[in-house]
Amino acid sequence: MSHNSSPTFQPLNTALLTISDTRSLETDKSGNTLAERLLIAGHTLYERKIVKDDVWQIRATVSNWIADPKVQVILLSGGTGFTTRDNTPQAITPLLEKMVDGFGELFRQISFDSIGTSTMQSRALAGISNGTLICCLPGSPNACCTAWDEILKEQLDSRTKPCNFLPHLKQLMANSSGCCETRG
Repeated sequence: MSHNSSPTFQPLNTALLTISDTRSLETDKSGNTLAERLLIAGHTLYERKIVKDDVWQIRATVSNWIADPKVQVILLSGGTGFTTRDNTPQAITPLLEKMVDGFGELFRQISFDSIGTSTMQSRALAGISNGTLICCLPGSPNACCTAWDEILKEQLDSRTKPCNFLPHLKQLMANSSGCCETRG
């Protein structure tokens, strides 16, 4: 197995989906936190949406992004708990070709220092489908900070050694403007 890393940073096109029955773009603290962090890291916010916590709305939005040849990463925030309105894992799992089991395990391990055994109630997960990394995060801003700062920032950086996720993602053709515009 080769340990792929690049000496130069490669920005990724990232779609961001917040699952909430009550949030708007203005009140979506978790989504705003993730958007800010990915932009600071040098990635592109390709598209951002909020959908109700409904299996079919979540699945339809994510399916469209998986099929989009320009989307390399999808971050979802919310709907990973145990209430009757938490449907993100049920919506996403059937779409995944490969599970990234270590993501949820590592997220819960890191979270234990902050929230103790309550971390068991997080159903954070990740997987890959059609060359797109899909990460489902809890809806709290602190959980989104933990996931980005402790896991995603490094694993979405082409310079991270001995390996990172870039070799497993869709490779984009360079266009004349150098990147895609943000949609939505």
